[in-house]
Amino acid sequence: MAFRELIKKYGKVALGVHFTVSAASISGLYIAIKNNLDVESFLQNFHINPSPPPQPPSEPNPQAQTSSSSSSPDGFVIEETNGSLNQPTVGVEEKKRNRTAELTASTGGALALAVLCNKALLPIRVPITVALTPPIARFLARRKITKTSV
Repeated sequence: MAFRELIKKYGKVALGVHFTVSAASISGLYIAIKNNLDVESFLQNFHINPSPPPQPPSEPNPQAQTSSSSSSPDGFVIEETNGSLNQPTVGVEEKKRNRTAELTASTGGALALAVLCNKALLPIRVPITVALTPPIARFLARRKITKTSV
């Protein structure tokens, strides 16, 4: 049964079920995002690619001297170059960029991201609505909450 047919047959009940499923989805996504869910990997579980394909690695810098680097336990990278002084230099290791944390840092960012994820999950929400509407409509008709009998 298509969503439009469902709306024609069940009317307000179908809309109520759809809005309830959407509200539950947005609420769950908002809580997950506030608890640092990685949205990109979450959407990739549903075969939705939210980001462009990765860029090929750039060519190495021809002016760079030969160097060896090692990582210390506290997250710093220690590089030793074959220069004249042979003094090690210390740099900070680059961590993977978390775009979800960057978006939620702004006011309302988590809610906006939850709504966008909810939009992306529409193909999953519609079948849930289609499956839940007939039993809920029967339940409401038996309790005489709705006037139409299904």
